[in-house]
Amino acid sequence: MDNRIYLIDLYDYYSDLLTDKQKEYFEYYYFDNLSLAEISENIKVSRNAIHNSLKETINKLEFYEEKLELYKKREQIKKLITTLDENTQNQIKELI
Repeated sequence: MDNRIYLIDLYDYYSDLLTDKQKEYFEYYYFDNLSLAEISENIKVSRNAIHNSLKETINKLEFYEEKLELYKKREQIKKLITTLDENTQNQIKELI
């Protein structure tokens, strides 16, 4: 699985637990596809500060997933849905 997509999924679940700066840097890097240099230029902080913040953010997201397992549970539900009949699958998909 693409690690980038995995991290974005974790961000969807746990972004409310991050600081505003962590969210800002993460969104610039993963959603806007800006390089560390571009982000540091825009925000007027060092490239190393951006790098460290992103690393800390990723560690936090992975920590939250390790404890709460929301992503893991969603994947398990998706697998279970495939074993159901089509009508039930559609009803569940509408709820999700």
